[in-house]
Amino acid sequence: MSKFLVFLGSARDSTPPRPARLGLRVARQCQSQLAAMGHSVDLIDPLAIELPAVFKPHFAYAANAAPAALAELAGKIADADGYVMVSPEYNHSMSPALAHLLNHFGSSLFSYKPSAIVTYSAGQWGGARAAIGMRAFLSELGCLPVSAMIHLPKAQEVLTADGDFLEQIDADAWHGYFGRALAQLEWWAAAAHAHRTSEGTPIAAPAFSRDPSQRNAPELP
Repeated sequence: MSKFLVFLGSARDSTPPRPARLGLRVARQCQSQLAAMGHSVDLIDPLAIELPAVFKPHFAYAANAAPAALAELAGKIADADGYVMVSPEYNHSMSPALAHLLNHFGSSLFSYKPSAIVTYSAGQWGGARAAIGMRAFLSELGCLPVSAMIHLPKAQEVLTADGDFLEQIDADAWHGYFGRALAQLEWWAAAAHAHRTSEGTPIAAPAFSRDPSQRNAPELP
């Protein structure tokens, strides 16, 4: 059994577009499928997390001084074996709410674990253009995305408010569509966990834990 976090990439609870909180349906379906596969799954909803008004990432606080909400989520991220990132598309980009939330945490918490990209929309494109930038974003965090992605156009015509497939939908076909990406995530999460447990992380490529200067090339004379 692996531990997964499903990040809902929307803090909106208003209309239009309708219905409100469409992404919650998508996140719940991902959560349901991973749970049915025998995994521990926690859904992370930005609306349920009270972030500080002034941006200050978790790693910028002194030890044990971070706000409780940040400290709790940092612990969950560190304990997880993999992540599902669910995002709508804003101006051909990933959700600002998702980027803002993830930017509070350093790559040392995400590194050497896989992620899966899931996008959705109320219209015809399924948020697919947001996924392009998400690949680079998640790779920089260290949780490399698996190759298969999930895109849901007109998600309100596929999923109920509880995240189940609507009666008129071919549920088997949609399970298979979700299942390809989630099966890849499951495989890589198990493989990465086993290797982290037996071998640790490479000394020559440690996860960054302080500030962006750790990425710098050596200074020239």
